[in-house]
Amino acid sequence: MISSVSKTSVHFESLIQPIAASALAGFAFVGESIVALDSYSGSLLAIEPASSATSILNPYPAQRLSGARGLAYRGGLLWLSQEQTVYQSSLTKKGRLGPLEPLLTLAEPVEGVAADNDRLYVACRRLSRILVFDRNSRQQVGEFYAPGVGEENLCVHTHSQYGPSLWVCDRLEQTVYCLDLQTGALRFSLLTPFEQPNGLAFLDDQLYVAYAGEERYIRESPNDEDPFQVAVRDRTLIHALPFTHFPQEHYTLSGGYRLEMIYLEEIAPIEEAIALQDLTWKIALPDNTRRQKVCQVEPVGLPFVEEQQGDQRVAVFHFDGLEAGEMRLFGWRAVLEVRNIKYSLNFDDVDNVGPLPPEFHQRYLIDDDNLAMDSDCVRQAAQEAAGTETNLLRRMLRIRDYVYDRLSYRVTPYIDTPDLVLDRGIGSCGEYVGVLLALARLNGIACRTVGRYKCPPSPELRGVPLFPDYNHVWIEFYIPGFGWVPMESNPDDTGDSPYPRRFFMGLPWLHVEIGRGITFETISARDYSIGELAINHVRFRILDELQPE
Repeated sequence: MISSVSKTSVHFESLIQPIAASALAGFAFVGESIVALDSYSGSLLAIEPASSATSILNPYPAQRLSGARGLAYRGGLLWLSQEQTVYQSSLTKKGRLGPLEPLLTLAEPVEGVAADNDRLYVACRRLSRILVFDRNSRQQVGEFYAPGVGEENLCVHTHSQYGPSLWVCDRLEQTVYCLDLQTGALRFSLLTPFEQPNGLAFLDDQLYVAYAGEERYIRESPNDEDPFQVAVRDRTLIHALPFTHFPQEHYTLSGGYRLEMIYLEEIAPIEEAIALQDLTWKIALPDNTRRQKVCQVEPVGLPFVEEQQGDQRVAVFHFDGLEAGEMRLFGWRAVLEVRNIKYSLNFDDVDNVGPLPPEFHQRYLIDDDNLAMDSDCVRQAAQEAAGTETNLLRRMLRIRDYVYDRLSYRVTPYIDTPDLVLDRGIGSCGEYVGVLLALARLNGIACRTVGRYKCPPSPELRGVPLFPDYNHVWIEFYIPGFGWVPMESNPDDTGDSPYPRRFFMGLPWLHVEIGRGITFETISARDYSIGELAINHVRFRILDELQPE
């Protein structure tokens, strides 16, 4: 049953994992409970936040809402969409769903619905619009551009520090947008810590986001020859998402976690054992940035001396000698606070940027990493990618989209040069980075690499050792008068245009920023590569969830 107790008197958990729910597709806070749509079963659920227990508010077959989305609740009335129709209903005194009254029927499917005192807001992905209707006349009175390219859900929040706002979560963009309620103008956006956000609502000024997807797990089947098998199950949850917007600096921090990261090298006997004298081994350390704070760094296995390479920290390990067959384990342990960051610069903000600092020309516009920038193939691609565009942000976005059109992602055993990568049409994240660097630098955009590892994306697992399968690199590009902003290499290459922009001027919490613009790891033994001498070990642990900055 749904209680009428004021929601401000009730404590809600930060992570709510409803029992027996498959795919939440919209929710609202109603008294002591959360009312949510399960689009898979067609159930309208009442969820108890403390226990995550659920009850069904539409138990009868005639009341099923299969495929329904976009639940909104205000003043005792409830709205939802099913295919192309928006319905209005209410909750009875016994906590059941009342009769559904069709309000609007559109030419295209509806994904999201929100309501304020006199208007309804309806999201249609195929129209790339959010349509605005008068609640009484049911006539359309306006429309806004949809801020993302995926399925979008909506809610209205009128009593926040940002003024009356329409909030939009985009499933593909992994982003929440704050729009002006009257004009639809984008105020700012923020990244979500989980993928596939599927609904959002406010409890007072605290934003909650629902997610729906699938997860793989190890299934035990005792009667099979192989008793442990990988299986897939539904995964849906509601999570409190704290955020802090910095309007003067044009960015927003959201969510975040305190992590432990350990990076170790294991020097092990190789097939042809060798002895080395006076060996220096350098490993870059995590940086302090707008979204990342280094709380602690300490050596593991052997002591190191810290040095600066520009503004980057590097751990230096020194060996007077290594005997043939000698084994060593050394590296560092760091405790970090990491958050999502999303910049809200628009094209007009960079229309009249000044020139690059003179020292940037010889650092960030040259071929310093086998970028094949003098090859005809790469030069032609640079010209085709940017065209005649003069706005820096538009030019960088055109280059990114051009690379996504030309390449498909695949893990490769080694990094080829951009001319070869463009020719074959496939590449790893490092090869995407090489092509992006070459094309951007040839178009006068200063770029540098950043990396090197991502924490596995399991923020609900605390204290559990997590091991990344691969290293990862991305880029930063420079906006004169503003600074460096991030751009992912390949995750936004979804295969179909228009491509999402979630990681264009944005970076999720799981990326650890190490060695910006410098080599991650070097040794003084020029006749040998690091891979010939050692193997690395990388481990993460998620320690705590962070509070707002």
